[in-house]
Amino acid sequence: MIKATAVAVAAGLGLVTLSACGGSDSGKDSADSKTVTLVSHDSWAVSKNVLKDFEKRSGYKVTVLKDGDAGEAVNKAILSKDNPQGDVLFGVDNTLLSRALDNGLFQPYEAEGLEQVGTEYQLDKDKHRVTPIDTGNICVNYDKKYFADHKLTPPASFDDLAKPAYKNLLVTENVSTSSPGLGFLLGSAARYGDNGWQGYWKKLKANGVKVVDGWEQAYNEEFSGSAGGRKAGGDRPLVVSYASSPPAEAIYSDPQPKTAPTGVATGTCFRQTEFAGLLSNAKNEKGGKALLDFLIAKEFQQDMPLNMFVDPVTKDAVLPADYAKYDVKVDAPKTMAPKKIAGNRDAWVKSWTSLVLK
Repeated sequence: MIKATAVAVAAGLGLVTLSACGGSDSGKDSADSKTVTLVSHDSWAVSKNVLKDFEKRSGYKVTVLKDGDAGEAVNKAILSKDNPQGDVLFGVDNTLLSRALDNGLFQPYEAEGLEQVGTEYQLDKDKHRVTPIDTGNICVNYDKKYFADHKLTPPASFDDLAKPAYKNLLVTENVSTSSPGLGFLLGSAARYGDNGWQGYWKKLKANGVKVVDGWEQAYNEEFSGSAGGRKAGGDRPLVVSYASSPPAEAIYSDPQPKTAPTGVATGTCFRQTEFAGLLSNAKNEKGGKALLDFLIAKEFQQDMPLNMFVDPVTKDAVLPADYAKYDVKVDAPKTMAPKKIAGNRDAWVKSWTSLVLK
């Protein structure tokens, strides 16, 4: 994931990516404990000063338990929901939200400051079992130099990707093993409908789309526009990644370029929103609520973009200057209701696998 890029350089940016082994200590928390435990996927990161400020003001010490990728973290939380490893789970996104809610993973809590969160991100606004924390867009990225050198206009939409001009140029991820791969599939289903996305993928397959297991391989090995891809000899100038990939690519360059070396086909985007929730049997409910309040507070929201390369969900947050300089605006990303995702996800993945990989 693009967040992993941020985590990889966290030490150089003064960020903290806390981890803990969970185990016996988390089970000893009481309602008045001064330790609050956040369970998260592996890409959690926060600036040291921001976390210390929360701990000083609240009186709570934050412990973070990293539990693999988002899907793995959610599955583990469901299996341990009667005796959870922590108090708050962060990182469940809209593709997995229904699974978490249907399994009773969270208890209701309306976080302080929720009125600042855009209503389009509040997918459980009637019950408040989860709080929106960040958002981003899964989109096709393109190598600007390749298209300039070949005097070819970059694709702008799902339709474009199936055109002969872009034959053998796109690399994407396996939808059964990759979050951006799944998001791209859902985006195509949102664009072409329940009965039309299969025909679209037949066209992509005929047009030479390449499928690899995960984002790391696609972006940092196969994609000619990334620093890693150039070193690896990647020859695919189109890749399924994130709208925040160009800012990351530019910010981590030395020296920083005036414009990002990669662009975004904004007509191929699928909106991804991540949530956090107070676990149903949290040992420290009071601390968990304070932590949820912190996650949508202005200080944390403004800290996220350069740490995890995601966008804030609150209206009062201001993007950091470096991030805003390279930020790509996506005006109309594809979306899909969590219940629709839940009702079709497994069948679509199975159908996609049969159609594209065989």
